Amino acid sequence: MKKYLLSIFTFILPFINFAQESTSEKIDAIFKDYTGWFVNAIFYEIPFSENFQIPWVLIVLIGGALFFTIYFKFINFTGFTTALQVVKGKYEDIEKHGVDTLYGDQTPGGDVFETIKNEGADGEVSHFQALTAALSATVGLGNIAGVAVALSIGGPGATFWMIIAGLLGMASKFAECTLGVKYRDVGEDGTVYGGPMYYLTKGLKEKGAGGLGKVLAVLFAIFVIGGSFGGGNMFQANQAAAQFTKLFGLTGENAGLYFGLGMAVLVAIVIIGGIKRIASVTEKIVPFMAGIYVLAALIILFANFTLIDDAFAAIVSGAFTPLAGLGGVIGVMIQGIRRGAFSNEAGVGSAAIAHAAVRTKYPASEGIVALLEPFVDTVVICTMTALVIVITNFDGGFMEYGVKATEGVELTATAFDTVIPHFSIVLTIAVILFAFSTMISWSYYGMQGWVFLFGKGKITDLVYKFLFLIFVVVGASISLGAVIDFSDAMIFAMVVPNIIGVIMLSPVIRKELKKYMNAINKKEEAIEEGADDLVEKM
Repeated sequence: MKKYLLSIFTFILPFINFAQESTSEKIDAIFKDYTGWFVNAIFYEIPFSENFQIPWVLIVLIGGALFFTIYFKFINFTGFTTALQVVKGKYEDIEKHGVDTLYGDQTPGGDVFETIKNEGADGEVSHFQALTAALSATVGLGNIAGVAVALSIGGPGATFWMIIAGLLGMASKFAECTLGVKYRDVGEDGTVYGGPMYYLTKGLKEKGAGGLGKVLAVLFAIFVIGGSFGGGNMFQANQAAAQFTKLFGLTGENAGLYFGLGMAVLVAIVIIGGIKRIASVTEKIVPFMAGIYVLAALIILFANFTLIDDAFAAIVSGAFTPLAGLGGVIGVMIQGIRRGAFSNEAGVGSAAIAHAAVRTKYPASEGIVALLEPFVDTVVICTMTALVIVITNFDGGFMEYGVKATEGVELTATAFDTVIPHFSIVLTIAVILFAFSTMISWSYYGMQGWVFLFGKGKITDLVYKFLFLIFVVVGASISLGAVIDFSDAMIFAMVVPNIIGVIMLSPVIRKELKKYMNAINKKEEAIEEGADDLVEKM
């Protein structure tokens, strides 16, 4: 391990010296000159009137979410209880061995007892680990800083539409993550390779659109690699370094460099072990950091419980009686939906890569688990942040609605500090943990795209990991502007090939859902008949 890390940083340092010698302004200028057209194309806003415009990528995201919600008969609501039961492990037996093996022919001397131990499901992680790995990539700065910015522009009413976006996004996550498991590749050593790249090629080939599938898959792989280096890496490292140096009062041009090197070491230790180690880390970090954040929000809400109804009243009324000059109700709606959709990444396809590694024989089982992701990320955590800001702003007046905030983290920290003194210190630690967990998950996403394009093997993996660690240090060391605009555009460019493929493969998803629900029903019937006692004795 020590030899590996030493090799990494011997390789990295020349690049850092170059980054510091080349000014941030020059780097930004180069990126803006060569990639500005791409950024403008991805975030182009369709003008519907003089007062408001809607980014076309947002229309695709929400349009897809509406389609999936209706097509799968509101699975985002009807599958919620089942999702909780799956995460708890209630159906682990049938997902590992298959319902027909366990609850089919139970006659003595049959195949069940002779073969059951050899019929385990493919996969590398549990449902809970896959969920936390995917959550670690979405729960982060957007929940802390992004919500504050959305409220500063759209007012309390933006929260209402944020929640709507989260609820609709649950159906998108269900659809794409079901496909992620359905069409994954499993190597001879048990390593799982999955995500949109695979269901776009395999799934669309089954539909007679193999050529289209290959093109969409290659585009997605390119976009996910770019997103992993930028928004999933450099931006996270940059913001974490900024909060760390500010907390400890560190100054000087090398402060970010040293922080970046330290962060790169920690990231390297985790990502060397692949998805198993990433999942083992995220299953501990995500519940811990989300728990602290939600607990602090609950403390503030309980301390101001008499204002909670006023906050909800402001949220609901603000959703339909918007601020002047914001383009009417549509303007508030756009701000809320934009924050919700961009926060949980439903429809982007990234989460399908993490969820593809789950151990199960039924693809829809992981799709159902995945629908919890937007609920936790947007409906719970983003809403908690919004309520804290709205309530504390009643008396604090630290935010003027209708005026865009530039420092979202500071606004959220101010809101928490009004009730819990010095909580901004804890919040800074949370930002660093959020950034770290996001980086390790996005390293896995990017590597899957890299492997898809350049082939599977240890050398291919090492090359990508070297590059990823370089960008960790560079991101923490320089100021980012056009670089981040480009990397964000890469992430949301993933929406186009992904949504096209998932919509085309919707009948396959519905078939898998029916198969899994039938398996659950069969188990429940068997339990009622006493067959479960027989299975437990095996």
